Amino acid sequence: MSVGPLACLNIETKAVHKMTAPEGYIDAHCHLAAKEFNQDITEVIERAKQGNVLAIVAVAIRKDDFQRILQLSSQFPEIVFPSIGIHPVQGEPPDGQRSVTLPDFTDVDKAIEENQERLVAIGEVGLDFSPRFAKGDEEKKEQREVLRRQIELAKKYDLPLNVHSRSAGRPTIDFLKEHGAEKVLLHAFDGRPSIALRGVEYGYYFSIPPSIIRSEQQKLVKQLPLDRILLETDSPALGPEKQERNEPKNIHIACDYIAQIKNISTDEVMKTTTENALRLFPKLRSLMHR
Repeated sequence: MSVGPLACLNIETKAVHKMTAPEGYIDAHCHLAAKEFNQDITEVIERAKQGNVLAIVAVAIRKDDFQRILQLSSQFPEIVFPSIGIHPVQGEPPDGQRSVTLPDFTDVDKAIEENQERLVAIGEVGLDFSPRFAKGDEEKKEQREVLRRQIELAKKYDLPLNVHSRSAGRPTIDFLKEHGAEKVLLHAFDGRPSIALRGVEYGYYFSIPPSIIRSEQQKLVKQLPLDRILLETDSPALGPEKQERNEPKNIHIACDYIAQIKNISTDEVMKTTTENALRLFPKLRSLMHR
């Protein structure tokens, strides 16, 4: 059967419409499993929806978080999407924290394998060379090995990495590149803009939290191209007010401030960062419309 030009145009228009990013925000890095949300998680999710948050990528720090994150993604399947992995800092704050060790990685690979179809990313993973955690070369060596193993899992299951890099911007970006990581989000990056631009060259993305209004990340945002920026809240941390609980509804603060720094509209920032998130986390597009 032949197809006329108007029919072709209609087909093309539908295809373009299908790929257009929905109107709203994507919180690319959030700790919904944190104990700070235990008492009012339903209200937190409802406020996020009212604030036009379309999706929340819920990341883990410890193995103990995995089950809670998966449970939340089942409880709120329309908005909460799971990312599991282990952070370079383990233990409970403030006094029990320490650098990750290889025994911490036990069964992490199994959990990721068992849940690979549900996961939108692996994380929060990375390096943290803060002197109180990485006191010497041995700690840094184990952090690198735990990260390497999670990079391999990301490649095996074709999942992006949700990455922490405190006090280790250059080592983290170089290590990711060296080990073949291609789909990468560097959250709340605290390194120099020149180092971040190296990550941009490698195709990596950077997410910006509401704390930008009071942080050095303003310099970073000025230099990052908009097509490499995502939004995050890192809730319950990195809110607009220090020492106050952050939550996903505050994501608009990061969006508004980025628009101000770049002298563009908030709509453009929202639209582009959402498109970027859907590009980095391709599973989100189908999962958001289940």
